[in-house]
Amino acid sequence: MASLLRRLCAYFAASGDPRQPGERKLVQKIDFFILTFCCLSYFLNYLDRSNLANAYVSGMKEDLGFVGNQLNEINTCFTVGYVIGQVPSNLSLHYIKPRYFFPTMMVIWAGLTMVTASVHSPTSIMAVRFFQGIAESSTFVGTHYILGSWYTEREIGKRSGIFTASGLAGTMIGGFIQSGIYSSMHNLHGLSGWRWLFLIDGIITLPVALYGFLLFPDTPATTTAFYLTAAERRLAVSRLPTTDSPTPPTSPVLTWSFAKRVLTSYEWWGFIVLWIIAGETESFSSNALLSLYMKSAPRTPKYTISQLNNYPTGVPAVGIVSTLFWATLTDFLGGKRYLVGYFIAITGIVTSAMILGAAASADPAGSRATAVVFAAYYWAGAVYACQATFFAWANDAMRTREPVFRAVVLAGMNLGSNAVNAWWSIVFYGAAMAPWFNRGMYAMIATSIALAVWTAGLSYMTARTEKRRKEVLEITAATAADSSQEGSALEKRRETERV
Repeated sequence: MASLLRRLCAYFAASGDPRQPGERKLVQKIDFFILTFCCLSYFLNYLDRSNLANAYVSGMKEDLGFVGNQLNEINTCFTVGYVIGQVPSNLSLHYIKPRYFFPTMMVIWAGLTMVTASVHSPTSIMAVRFFQGIAESSTFVGTHYILGSWYTEREIGKRSGIFTASGLAGTMIGGFIQSGIYSSMHNLHGLSGWRWLFLIDGIITLPVALYGFLLFPDTPATTTAFYLTAAERRLAVSRLPTTDSPTPPTSPVLTWSFAKRVLTSYEWWGFIVLWIIAGETESFSSNALLSLYMKSAPRTPKYTISQLNNYPTGVPAVGIVSTLFWATLTDFLGGKRYLVGYFIAITGIVTSAMILGAAASADPAGSRATAVVFAAYYWAGAVYACQATFFAWANDAMRTREPVFRAVVLAGMNLGSNAVNAWWSIVFYGAAMAPWFNRGMYAMIATSIALAVWTAGLSYMTARTEKRRKEVLEITAATAADSSQEGSALEKRRETERV
């Protein structure tokens, strides 16, 4: 027990491997400058996404005359733009310094967010959100690429968890912000509360973009950050098996040989399918089903605007706790990220069954059924843990791959997931299906079973590949040692002959 406590204390206190002098100070610096910018960026990214649903239940639906599944169609337009931007965004990091690329994308999406405050129809929002999706596609997979460039296998899970939690915090706080704006600014200067929400959301993004322009450190081999010494820059490069080239490549990256190597790798298919499945296990939360349930809930009196915005914040709150717990635990257990897949599978099956049971109960509008539905949606928020752990798992599995290979696979994961989500949400979780989403509940059960099966297969592949890599390293080391011994013996014989 005492040994376990010492290991836990060492894990949480350590900022880097103490075997290398200066590493703790280096990791503390990059924690501050990388994580602060990336977390603030992702917080604002998710604040913007969640605020569409918050605005919808706070008067936008009635003001703009939404009908049917137009809210889902807007989300699909955003997702299509998001999918289109995935791979180009991550490839851009191979040519453009992240210090310039990330903030530029932030300025673009901040401007588009403010433009949303001026729209007068759902179709106008569809156009704005499409381009917004392209701009915002840079944040999630781009940050995971950066984290994999700076942090070791022991460090990355915890940092990925903190990054993911920041996005969930944006979702959670968005409800409170909208509630506060609605009560204090509704009809101020003739603007509805939901319009003020988009204006304020865009304005607060700009200072974070400026911070990135000035202080983001790029990648270990390309950084010119003034707060890193020359020794720290060399250490940052030496800590990881592969690093970025110090200058932009002179030859094209997208060659047929490179594409063949990516498309025939197990990492491409294994992790893309993993995230396609796992991404859909987040559907209860990512489609704001609790908000839509409350908006059309079979109860009297109806929920107030404040309740519609505040009650669903419990979902991302659970997600934050679950994300940090699993990201930290899998680091501590030596990178056993696959455990999260089984936890999420169980969660998806049980929460779906709870909601189906409530819908089929004798009194679906009663307090008991309502309590079951709220409990299920809150628990379902725990599946957000897969974001941090599965992308950390992918980074771990590609440690020995070149950076551009890793960048393309990470982008491909999110591309695949969002390409499916573009139609999945309409088919299974359309706003017109509220409040029960029966079709979506059965889809969630099937998806959760598929996730458990795929996780088992992928964990086998990664373990087998790692075992083979270690065997090759051992053979190489043994061969080098034999060659060294033979060389020493030969040198001794020559010395003897000279004497």
